[in-house]
Amino acid sequence: MNLIVAADQNWAIGKGGDQLAYIPEDLKRFKTLTLGHPVILGRKTLATFPGGRPLKGRRNLILSANPSFAPEGAEVCPSLEVLLSRAPEDAFVIGGESVYRALLPHCNTAYVTKIGAAFPADRWFPDLDADPAWTITEESEPMEHDGLPFRYVTYKRI
Repeated sequence: MNLIVAADQNWAIGKGGDQLAYIPEDLKRFKTLTLGHPVILGRKTLATFPGGRPLKGRRNLILSANPSFAPEGAEVCPSLEVLLSRAPEDAFVIGGESVYRALLPHCNTAYVTKIGAAFPADRWFPDLDADPAWTITEESEPMEHDGLPFRYVTYKRI
């Protein structure tokens, strides 16, 4: 499996149920990489999408133990075991924090947008730079949006 995440310089990924920054180029990259592939996310992440609806053009697998949670256009998996039995190799884990942590051991590629700033946050992603199981295989040139520096970094599991 793959994962895709945008993290600040401290590996923070969110605050108050929202992303830390909206970078149009990064949103386009997210769409390009995930379109046509299954996406795996949690219930709270789904709630942040426009109208709380699943992403179009993708099979949406939602990890939620809530038996009454049944969003139209998505498959709800009540446990990690059920999710892993349904998730194909080309799936993308897209958040949030607990879903990333649960599925990181099952991922082989991580597409990280590294934002060169520190934000107040209440959600973090594991520091792949400090994890000997991961190595950087590709890194973009630095870019900027409204004065906010960022770059794309691809990690592979060793």
